[in-house]
Amino acid sequence: MSRVYLSPPDVGDDERRLLLDAFDSNWIAPLGPYVDAFERDLATQVGAGHAVALSSGTAALHLALLLFGVEPGDEVIVPTLTFVATANAAVYVGARPVLVDVDPATWQLDPDLVAQVLDDRRRSGKPPAAVVSVDLYGQCADYDRLGPLCTASGVPMIEDAAEALGASYRGRAAGSFGAAGVFSFNGNKIITTGGGGAMVTDSGELAARARHLAAQAREPVAHYEHQRLGFNYRMSNLLAAIGVAQLGGLAQRVARRRAVNQAYREGLADLPGVTFMPVDPAGEPNCWLSCVEIEPEAFGASRDDVRLALEALDVEARPTWKPLHLQPVFADADRVGGAVAEGIFERGLCLPSGSNLALDDQERIVAAVRALAR
Repeated sequence: MSRVYLSPPDVGDDERRLLLDAFDSNWIAPLGPYVDAFERDLATQVGAGHAVALSSGTAALHLALLLFGVEPGDEVIVPTLTFVATANAAVYVGARPVLVDVDPATWQLDPDLVAQVLDDRRRSGKPPAAVVSVDLYGQCADYDRLGPLCTASGVPMIEDAAEALGASYRGRAAGSFGAAGVFSFNGNKIITTGGGGAMVTDSGELAARARHLAAQAREPVAHYEHQRLGFNYRMSNLLAAIGVAQLGGLAQRVARRRAVNQAYREGLADLPGVTFMPVDPAGEPNCWLSCVEIEPEAFGASRDDVRLALEALDVEARPTWKPLHLQPVFADADRVGGAVAEGIFERGLCLPSGSNLALDDQERIVAAVRALAR
């Protein structure tokens, strides 16, 4: 049996056809008609006015922070339970991340703690320059509260929806809640361009500035003129061709991942000491990854025991994100709370969740987990 990966790419004939069409047209890079098409399709999917296709989700975060005027010495609120890129982007612009714990009921950024930080900084006379919310593991954060909190404080909210394309909150698409939204199309995401990302926004001015900065900030003159620092962040036409095909199959991929998640719930929910990532009833997650928490005393084995048992079967499973305040690179960062995220990391495991996960492979995974139960 071949190795079962956590979240592998799911590509087929449509991706091959459009990629070859882009290749044969000699629109390779930079930009081209498939970049234009991908941006239009993505904006339509999210319900945003504009989309800017970029080289990575991290690049999109970096540009968004720059565009909202985040400067050296500023503070940026980010959840501590997330991939490191969320905080890295703040450091790229010279800002200091403030690492905030998550809500145990959703695993998303805790609005009460965000309100606490905003109030504390208001009293000190220097509010944070931005709040970066994260739609963790494909579930939207609590935008009923986070949005108004940021608006009342005059602090822009950037939505890191890197993991959440196809999810929604109260009927609105993930990525549409912030002043800008960010997506990733890395190989492990729900759709992929092999590498790449995007920023979405309703502001045409913001989108134009993002495109300018992403193309080395070249001025529109015949020679190469640069009045400010720019970046090489634009997506190539070849990758965008794959993205157009992938986006066309997004609904099917989301449906398949939700089915995988439901099958895990049905196969494991009766086991003592096994609980699943909670689902916020206000939203519909895309189930990018199916995550469980394993309580060793009740279950009879630890999270790592389960992970290693699956690895012995050539099945990839990974711990949930290690909280950023436990990462050496952010050891000196300010943080608010952290116990909830630490507990999730101590007990949390991400199971194989790809939209192309074979039924017999998932049955093997469920059987292997059940075999370790007390």
